[in-house]
Parts: sequence; C-alpha cells; structure tokens
Amino acid sequence: MNYYQLFQKENEEVEERFWLIKERIVQIPLEKSVEEPFRDYFVKMAGFVCEMYELCHRMKSGEWKNDTLEQWKKQNDMLYQDIAGDNYKTSYANPEYSVKILGEEFGRILSFLYTELRGMIVYAYEGRMQEFVMVAELFVEIYNMFESSQNLSYKEVKHAVYWFVSDYTDITVTYRIREQLDPELNFATEIITKSDLNDLRYLYYYGEYITQTEIETAKFLNGLSQEEIDKMADTFTEGYRIGFLNGNKDITKKKVVNIRYCVGFERVVKKAIENFEKMGLQPAIYRWAVHTANKKKHIKIGYYSTSPNKQYDYDHRGDEAIYLDKAFVERKLGVLRTAYEQYKNLAAVHGGPACMEIFGEEPFVPQSKKEVYSLNERQQALAVSYANAAGEITNTYVKGEERSFTIIAFPVPDIGSDYEQIFREVIKINTLDYKLYQNIQQTIIEALDQGESVHILGKGENKTDLTVALHPIADITKETKFENCVADVNIPVGEVFTSPQLKGTKGLLHVTKVYLNELCYHNLEVEFEDGMISGYHCSNFASEEENLKYIKENVLYNHESLPMGEFAIGTNTTAYMVGRKYDINDRLPILIAEKTGPHFAVGDTCYSWAEDTKVYNSDGREIIPRDNEVSILRKEDVSKAYFNCHTDITIPYDELGEITVNCKDGRRITIIENGRFVLPGCEELNKPFDIY
Repeated sequence: MNYYQLFQKENEEVEERFWLIKERIVQIPLEKSVEEPFRDYFVKMAGFVCEMYELCHRMKSGEWKNDTLEQWKKQNDMLYQDIAGDNYKTSYANPEYSVKILGEEFGRILSFLYTELRGMIVYAYEGRMQEFVMVAELFVEIYNMFESSQNLSYKEVKHAVYWFVSDYTDITVTYRIREQLDPELNFATEIITKSDLNDLRYLYYYGEYITQTEIETAKFLNGLSQEEIDKMADTFTEGYRIGFLNGNKDITKKKVVNIRYCVGFERVVKKAIENFEKMGLQPAIYRWAVHTANKKKHIKIGYYSTSPNKQYDYDHRGDEAIYLDKAFVERKLGVLRTAYEQYKNLAAVHGGPACMEIFGEEPFVPQSKKEVYSLNERQQALAVSYANAAGEITNTYVKGEERSFTIIAFPVPDIGSDYEQIFREVIKINTLDYKLYQNIQQTIIEALDQGESVHILGKGENKTDLTVALHPIADITKETKFENCVADVNIPVGEVFTSPQLKGTKGLLHVTKVYLNELCYHNLEVEFEDGMISGYHCSNFASEEENLKYIKENVLYNHESLPMGEFAIGTNTTAYMVGRKYDINDRLPILIAEKTGPHFAVGDTCYSWAEDTKVYNSDGREIIPRDNEVSILRKEDVSKAYFNCHTDITIPYDELGEITVNCKDGRRITIIENGRFVLPGCEELNKPFDIY
C-alpha cells in the first residue's frame, strides 16, 4: 500500500496546511526577532523540521527506491545523530542541557517540544501527514509566542502544549487504537513480506535507528537454513495456538493477531505470518508510540529497533506531567471509548499479542536528573486512575476471557563473541521437551497442593524470608492450586504458578541484583504484609528519596501499594546453567529468567480480566486460585480490582536456601534446598547443574 496515497485521500485538507506551515518555518533561520539563547534553539529546530520536509518529499516521490545501502545508512545516521552517543550531552533533546542553556523556566518544555518534533521521522516514513502538520504548527505557534512577547511566561507555553495534546487526542489516540487492530495498516507487514530480506537495505525502510545489532542479526538469520527458521517460527506460533487451547478459548472466533518484534528478525516473522494465516489470522503490526499521548513512560510497545540513547528515553518518561490533569484524563478516556466503538468489529476478532523479544544488550543503569519532568502525587493518582479505566474500556471490546498471547525471546549480537553458540542454545531452550517438564512439574504441584503455605528462604547475601499463603481447595481429586505451565503463552518451559492468598502472605523478598523492564535494581527489597507491599528499598542511588521514587515509579507504577499477584517456581535449570556458562544471567530477559528460580509478581494476577474462564491442567483438575482478595472486588467495583501492571521478580537458584511446603498437619515438604531440587521425582532437573 502507498501510505502517502492512503493518508492524502483521508486528509486532503491537510495538503494546504502542509505547504503553508513550511513557508513559515523556512523563514525562521533568517529572522532575528527572537533573542539568544532561544534563537539558537529555534534555528536548529527549524533546520530539523526542514530536513523532515525533505524526507517527506523523498518518501512520497519514491526516490529512495534506488538508494544504495551506504546512502540509506548516511540518511539514518543524519536522522538520529543528535541524540546518539555523546552527542546527546549537548542536544536540546537532553533536558539537562536544555535547562543549562535555555534556563529553568523554558528549558524542560522546549526539550519536550523537540521530542515531539522527532516524531516527524515516523510520520514522514509512514506518510502520516496530518500528525506531521500538527507538530509543525505547534512548533510555529510556540516560536511566534517567543517572537511577539517580551514577558512570555512558562504558563503560556504550557497552555499551548496542553491544548495541542488534548485537542488532537481524537486523532492521535484514535489512530493508535486503529493500528493495534486493523491489518489494513500494513506498513511493516509489507516490508516483511514483500522485501528481499537478503538485501539489507530493507532494514532502513522503517525509519527506525539501525545499528550493527540489526544488521548482524539479519545477516545471522539469513545464514540459517529454512528448516531452522521454520523451527523458530513454529515454536512461536504454536505457543500462541496452544495458549488458546489450554486457556479453554476458541481461536476460530479470531481473525487478527498483533505481532511484536525487533527489527532484524524479519525472516522469522515472515514465516510466522504464514503460519498465522493458516490459522485464519491476519497480522496487525504497529510501531512503538512516538506521540506523547500514546507513550507509556520509557517502555516501547510494538516493533522497534535499538534505541539511539536509552537515557534519552528515560529522561522523557515523565513528560505527561506537562498536561496531565483531571480534564485531560476525562478527555482521553472519552476518545478511547469512542475509538474502540468505531473499531469494535475489529476489536471483537482480535486474538491478542504474539511477542518476539530480544535480550543481550548492554544493561542500562539510568542516571537520575533533577531537570526532567516527573508526576506529582496528584498526577500519580490520576495516572493510576486512567490506567484502570482504560484497561476496563479495552477489556470491554477486546475481551480478556476470549483473547490470549504468547512471548518468546532470542539474543542479539550485543551479547558477545559467543553469540552464535548462545543463539543455538536458546533455540534448544525454547524447544525443550515440554512433556518431560509437564510430568516433573506435576510432581511439584502434588506436593504444593498439600500445603497451606510455602516458605521461601534466601542464602548467602540474599535476605529473603517470605511466607506465601495458598488458597484452599475443596476436592484435591478435581481441583488444584497451581497451573502446570509449559511452552505455550510463556516460552520456554517451565514453571508452576498460582495466585497467592493475600491474607497470611508476609515477609521480605530480596534480590541482590535484578533487571526489570530494562532497568537495573541493586539490593531490591520488597516487604509484604497480608500480601500487600508494605515497604521497599534498593541501593541504586545515594539518596533514599531517589531509591524510593525509582521503585514507586517503575515497579509500583505510582500505586501506593500492590498485591503479590503471582507466586511461581521456575524449573528451567538448563536456561539457568546456560546463563552461568556464558556469564549472561544478568542479560536474560524476565521471560527466561523467571524460569530460573522462584518468582513473585507484584500487580495483577495471571488471570486478570479472565477469572471466570475455567482453566484446567493436563490431568483434568481445575485451577482454582484465579482470584485474590483484590481481584475479586471486580464483582462489586471493577475500578478497585486491577492495577494494570504485573512485574516478575526472580530469586536465582544460587541465592536460594530453601522452598518448603507447610502442611496443615505440621508436615514440611522441601522442594528446593541450597539451590537444588530435593523433592523425589525432580532429579532430572538437577542434571544441567552437572552437565554445564
């Protein structure tokens, strides 16, 4: 599909605005009506916008089709050079530098404006002219304010930004919903299915930042046999199909699957698309959000490439503080509801996401900066309120009890010189014999079902001392407390998990070092009382205030507390030892890491929005603990039942003293002791400890 033709047809009135605003912007570098230091900022921004106009022309005209690989690389470097590497230190995209040069009053908000201008890269590649023009007009509006007023206030500039974000939500938010649901928005799909994937120019067609990571990944995958590619894709798509089967959900009702991946994996994704089509599913593939109204802090949801600068992403995670108030929340929720109603037929046949994640990048430890925006307490409460209401609206149209998902992960070349060996080890991990694990895990479940609670104790420097209360069951022959999870929605195998009973769940969870959502935590401690977080701490920063803020923002998602939504015992000792062998345990994604020891999720349960759908293990017994004392509130007031977050925290085997089941009759059944499985019937799980 020619995206320029599509959007020009839908927005013909935008064409005139497109050219009129350009005429104004090209004059800015010639004018001297704005004094320094602001003139330098506006001249550089005007230069950037003019480059974006040239980019639009190239993409619209089709000139790019004859560009060489070197020409594509040169253009890509030009688009991202200002925020890449050390250049970011002296970029207006850096709030710290922007405040230093432009002052405290305007530095932050003008840095925010630059991030919105940078979204033009995506709008140019995809032909989204309306959004391109909207941002260009905001830039000119703010420039005119600096040009015409000697006593300009921050409040006036903030007012302009506020109404820009609020007024245009009917365009930005509506489009975001559509691209999540509509296979006809096939910008990425066409790149994947119609490009010659041996010609690496295709990597640049997205407009994403392309590094050696993407190039070497694509080269490596191009060197694999079709049989190996098929094995990877088949594992991925079968996990999705089996997820519906095991969840007692009818996949034949669905027509759309959302595929999320990282640039460079197109050969696998292409085969996955073919597999999904055989299931009757068309792909809806969308990019991570570039407009502020659709972003979720620093987290990228959709397809994406290597970040030019993760500190840049992190610095702008709180930009919504500029405009987040009660009126905006109500406005955005109204648009969200209207958008889903508009696309309700597509929403009804949406099956959920199939996610292909990556790992191996250099771990990111963020720098805390006082110059960045952050939500105040009132705004934190509003953000939580919005997330709850938005989740409820989404579930009304894309019903939780009918949808499923799957997630798989592969390494990228950044992981080191053993990349090829590690990649093949991961393929092995992702395709382990699930029947073997299913049988062993059934043995673990039989022990757990006898218990009232489980005691988890750390060893060495790990201070964990935690008791997890288990829900009672009425008939052990027909009911069970734990799900026997193999390789379906969460690839690879294996784990057994439950939704803990909150009352009686108490103690300290401690991990010496862990990565959650790409952020590092040193000595993370989380205290529980009756299943709810009652305290937390880490040692990332010198200031205790910064440590608490870091956890509240990125683990609690600004909630005052969260319940323990999941307790699981991971059984993939092979994955653990591969991590040890290649010294990559700190780079394993949570998807794999959670299988390498017990893990505890804070937030919603694994069954959120689908608690009333009965789920059974392979032995025919129904898994009973799908609710906890918080999620059950959905029957009275759904706004009190969900937190719209679920973060897994894993204790690695080498930090684990014991996991013991406490039975009602006083018996204690030990499952793991000193990092090894000691429960009879689990001996096979200890073999990788000796093999590797």
